[in-house]
Parts: sequence; structure tokens; C-alpha cells
Amino acid sequence: MTATVAALLAVSAAGCTSPPEPPDRPSESASPARDIRIAAVGDMNGVRTYAPDSPSGRNAVAITRLVKNNEIDAFLGLGDFQYNTAYCNDYVNYWTRLWGGTKSKLYWVSGPNHDWRPGRNEDLDNFMNGECPGAPQKAASNQERGFIGNGEPYSTDFGNWHFAFLSSAQWRYNPARARELTTWLDRDLAAAKAVGKHLAVVHHEPYFTSDTDEHERASDHKPWINVMWKHRVRLTLSGSQHNYERSCPVNNADQCVYDGMTAFQVSTGGIGLRPFTSSPPFIVQRFSDTHGFLRLTLRENGSFDWEFVPTTGSSTDVGTRPAPQ
Repeated sequence: MTATVAALLAVSAAGCTSPPEPPDRPSESASPARDIRIAAVGDMNGVRTYAPDSPSGRNAVAITRLVKNNEIDAFLGLGDFQYNTAYCNDYVNYWTRLWGGTKSKLYWVSGPNHDWRPGRNEDLDNFMNGECPGAPQKAASNQERGFIGNGEPYSTDFGNWHFAFLSSAQWRYNPARARELTTWLDRDLAAAKAVGKHLAVVHHEPYFTSDTDEHERASDHKPWINVMWKHRVRLTLSGSQHNYERSCPVNNADQCVYDGMTAFQVSTGGIGLRPFTSSPPFIVQRFSDTHGFLRLTLRENGSFDWEFVPTTGSSTDVGTRPAPQ
């Protein structure tokens, strides 16, 4: 990919060189480390949407092609899979018709309201476990772990990277449970960091974001953000805003720092886009005129490349973050 944009270089140039070679090198017979390739997007499918030439359809076709051609190792679904209030029939009759080909590599989180509201729409976890009539395939995360409840956290490794998946709906529906998950996150990230993994976190509602007429930042997530900063999470992925944003490497005090989190907010899956109504200084790239998805290439040393792939519209974002010191 091309070099990172000037704004990111300004905050990360100081001290962002690759670490020295470790003293114990692998033997010549060992398999070389392989880059991890990921696609990610949220806010995917509109009400009764199944047209391949819709913004949802164009994204679905492009990501499905990557899955079928084995060009990505995982597809991260960042919440709000099917609008407006989705049940089994909606996932089967609409989402599956466009996005079903991604399920074999899909790792997911449930967002509040559209994906999951206790006592109302609670079918997403059943759908991801292949339990909705007409859609027996399981998501990749469920193939690995079995049934995953809508608000249940989980984590998995992709090469030398460790990803924690959290349902931000817990902050809306059960704050006490959300605070308990802060402890889970702390322990999960600590264990992964102790064995040398680079860290990433996925959740639906963003903390590092611009406002829109519909949503402000998810300020109640701050306990999670504090834990992410404590363990020096490298990147976060979220959705919800119906636009695209990337932060500088940012800490838990909204400051651009070389060892902060690069926060990607990618809610351009197909739903109507929203303009921004604020301009926080930690956001270094954003647009609200293009549907598409994010591609990431994660390397063993903690460096990564990103590219926003436009599918309806022309805005994009391409760059590289160097390895940590």
C-alpha cells in the first residue's frame, strides 16, 4: 500500500520505528509468518433490501468475492446487520440473499436496537449459529466456539494479533453487565499481551468519533477505553454512525500519541449516510459520501496497512502504521 497520509505521519513519526530483531531467530525450516488479511464493515442491509446493485449489494458482492477467492482470512461484521428490527425471517430473506457468502469467514458483534434488544428482537445469535430455518450455515466465530449469545464477549487470534469482540449493547441495556465485561476485557487483553500478541478490539458504537444528528460518542464506554489504553491496544473497529472515520493513534484522554489506538469507524455497509456535526481533533480522516468497506493487512511485528475500498462513491483512505517500538 502507499505511505500513510501526512496527518498520521505527524503524530506517529517520533519513535515509530520497527523493533530490533529478537535474539532467537526461527530456524530455516520454520514457516515464515503470514500477513493476516481482514475486511470489515457495519450497518449493512436496509429494510427489505436484496438488490445486488444497491449499496448493500455492491459491498456484499465485493466482500463475498474476497471470501470465495480466499483473499481475506476474516470478515468482521461491526453490528447492525439488518434494518430496522430484524428477526430470523429478515436475516434469511434479505441479509442472506446478499451477504450469505461471507458467513464462512464472519466474526460478529451485536449492536443495540437493530441487532438486539432484550425482550424484542433476539434472533441474531440464533442466526449466526445456523438455527434460523432456511439458513443452517454458522458464522466462522460460531464454528470455532459454538453458540455465542448476543451480549456475550469472546476473543480470537489471527496470527500474532489478538481480537476481543464486545457487544456495546450492554451499555444500553445492562450497564452492570457492561462494567463486568470491563474486568473480562482487562484479563483477556493482559493474557494476550503476556504472550506477545498485538491487540485489537471490535465493538459497534464508537467512542472516538464525530457527532451526527443521530449519535454522539459512546461516552459510557470510557471504562473499556481505559483498559484498551492500559494494554496499548493497536486498533479498534466500530460502526453505527453511517459514515467513515479514522483517528490518529489516540489515548484515553483524546490525545494523539505515538502508542495510541488507531480507531476505525466503518459504518458504510449500505445504509443511508449521515453528515458530521462536530470536528474532534483526534479524527484525521473522514467522509460521508461513499459506501464501501475497510481492508486491513496485519503483520507479525504489529504494523498494519489499511485501505478503504469504495463501492458506491469515490472517497477512500489508504495508509500504513509502523510497528511499535
